[in-house]
Amino acid sequence: MKTRSKKRTGTLLLALMLTLLAGCGSGNNGNQPANNGNTSTTPEAEATAAAATDTASSAKKVTLTMMVSGTKAPDGQDFALDIMPKLVKEKFPNVTLETSKLPDEQYFTSIRTKLASGQGPDIYWVFPRNASLGVLDMAKAGYAADLSDLAFWDNISQGAKEDMSYEGKPYGIAGGLDYLGVYYNQDLFKQAGITEMPQDWPSFLEACQKLKDAGITPISLADKDPWFLQFGMYQIAANVVYPDEMDFDTKLQAGEKSLSDPKWAATISKMKELYDKGYVVKNSLGLGSAQAAQLFIDGKSAMIFDGTWDYATLTAKGAADFTRGFFSLPANEAGQPTYVSAATAAGFALNAKSENLDVAKEVMNYLFDGQSDLFKAWTGANSSISVYKGVALNHELFKEVNDSYLNNGKSVYFPNQMWPTGVAEEMEAKFAEIIGGRKTTPEQVTEAMDAKFKELWKNK
Repeated sequence: MKTRSKKRTGTLLLALMLTLLAGCGSGNNGNQPANNGNTSTTPEAEATAAAATDTASSAKKVTLTMMVSGTKAPDGQDFALDIMPKLVKEKFPNVTLETSKLPDEQYFTSIRTKLASGQGPDIYWVFPRNASLGVLDMAKAGYAADLSDLAFWDNISQGAKEDMSYEGKPYGIAGGLDYLGVYYNQDLFKQAGITEMPQDWPSFLEACQKLKDAGITPISLADKDPWFLQFGMYQIAANVVYPDEMDFDTKLQAGEKSLSDPKWAATISKMKELYDKGYVVKNSLGLGSAQAAQLFIDGKSAMIFDGTWDYATLTAKGAADFTRGFFSLPANEAGQPTYVSAATAAGFALNAKSENLDVAKEVMNYLFDGQSDLFKAWTGANSSISVYKGVALNHELFKEVNDSYLNNGKSVYFPNQMWPTGVAEEMEAKFAEIIGGRKTTPEQVTEAMDAKFKELWKNK
């Protein structure tokens, strides 16, 4: 997940009508969570938080609105919908927090419309850097407030803060660090005779073939939701495009590289190979993300490409009872290391035009104070890897990938963080032609991506 455009105000409004992946941010920027089990706040932060509490505890009754993206937690205790409003009311009796959560595509459309019309919520979900609904766009357009005066920045990793900043000032609060990976059914792997986890692309294809030969659908993907393609594509790119040229996108922005580069064509080709060999569920173009997830949790597919943000959905109880695993897609060649696809997660932004901006800031200071009941509830419910000092890893399922990220230093951000909004959509649309049986080649996909990049980047 995802940066998930730097247009001037005139072209920004047009860009804001495009849609993209929700979940995505930036990665290899020092967003390493400190897992020492302790949290801390500075005296200055405590003083600021105390002053905030005094303001929020005034007699004036305030209603704050908050809108986020995603799916409701399956256990009926959703943090945004159920827990946060209750705990905010307990702390600030005069403040009522009204929250809503929309599926990703609906959220993108709705929040853009509301912000453009001046009716946006006080608090909303924003994405890192250039991602669709990215913090750069929101800050440039005047939709996101400068959050420099919040009390807790010393406890947030520098990389996560930078990925949510514009011109050196933070305009968003990262929800954590996200990994793209492969959720897999350990029982089906054993059933197919897969005794060793694949460590490279040839062995991954071999595992897929064993599953197919055993009558098991290797991979369920949700190609009806175009953004879902990125979950596999960016993992492949992390191991094909970037290992020998980590500044590829910087060169791309400078006009020194092209998205029609053979390495991007090779990335598209590897993704295409999974479809050509019948490893992806049939009729994937007819499956939405919820349907693809259901196939996995019901034990009808062995794997699904997704991110840490979908932990609750993909570990929910389905028709089958089985043990889950999670690994980075090994798109590397034999003998080469596997790079983790890692990115700063989406998080909170405050509406710069909110009539209750000061109160909204007070709620954020309480949420991230490192010790409150609200902070504890947030870290307990958050499936992203924490970038807040001292918070331990929440889910054992991600330990192997997290250890690789922390210890090996081999990770790559989600590429769309460095592209204008519209480039990833072009990739999705052209690749859908391949899935649909048209004669579109990987080279034609990359040529279309590059043409769209050049069209949009010249307006930066």
